[in-house]
Amino acid sequence: MNQASPDPGATVVIVHRVRRDKHAEYEAWVNEISSLSRSAPGHLDWNLVRPIPGVTETYTVIIRFQTSEDVKSWMNSGERKRSIERVRPLLVGEDESYISSGLDFWFAPTGTKAKVPVRWKQYLLTWSVIYPLVLGVPRLVRPALGAIGFPPDVFLNTLVVTAVIVYLMVYVIMPRYTRLLRRWLFA
Repeated sequence: MNQASPDPGATVVIVHRVRRDKHAEYEAWVNEISSLSRSAPGHLDWNLVRPIPGVTETYTVIIRFQTSEDVKSWMNSGERKRSIERVRPLLVGEDESYISSGLDFWFAPTGTKAKVPVRWKQYLLTWSVIYPLVLGVPRLVRPALGAIGFPPDVFLNTLVVTAVIVYLMVYVIMPRYTRLLRRWLFA
């Protein structure tokens, strides 16, 4: 008997560039749409990545759903469409989004209909960054924690080390590394 593999779920990544004088209004809108998306069937998780002054200009909303059908239903829902119409005057450009699985959003250039590299290239690229970080970051963080008076604690050390590694991956290394290797990634 041949069983179909279960739907691995899906993530929608939504990118908005907000007008400089409209950030407060946009934040209020985000609170509203966050509640709407969280009540959608199949919703698993919702995250907002705010712009970092001088580094990025965009808000990125990442919403995970149990199935690809759930994410498609949310994206095409009347609630979402009405909400997007209300926020349009606050945006520079369009409501850009793409649906992916796994960590595809690290590898996709900004914009809709982004091409995503094959999984084995994503794996190699991610591993080539994680390996040196896992070797190096603990050697810097643990002594720094000790120097500021924190006693050796495996849970605290792991919490801080993983926070630093994820921050470096998401905000510092992966955006630059994927840009540097884009020819190979998308070949």
